[in-house]
Amino acid sequence: MKINSTTIIVYAVIVLAIIAGVWFYTSSKKQPGQYDQFAQCLKEKGLIFYGAFWCPHCQNQKAMFGNSVKYLPYVECSTPNGQSQLDVCKKENVIGYPTWVYPDGSRESGEIEMSRLAEKSGCQLPK
Repeated sequence: MKINSTTIIVYAVIVLAIIAGVWFYTSSKKQPGQYDQFAQCLKEKGLIFYGAFWCPHCQNQKAMFGNSVKYLPYVECSTPNGQSQLDVCKKENVIGYPTWVYPDGSRESGEIEMSRLAEKSGCQLPK
């Protein structure tokens, strides 16, 4: 099988594009998020975000935080197969996702606006 120079160039461009894509993806995840301090404050204040990996509303809630999602006080409720609920969530009587539990014991389910989380926590949203 004979490989010509055009084929080599095409493969080289594809490999370089893949390398550039991986580099861009990994470097963008290391950037500070806009809501880092806000998410950390929520955790420090004692809020808890209960969710499930398969829940689209939980995914939307997490997406609101962008790169700052890693600082959220998140508790996974689903078993790995998605068929049952973990004991930690059963004990807290979590029946819907997402559920936010506030330090005063109150709770809200559904996608909660950041302004509401700020109001309930006393944490300041970035401007």
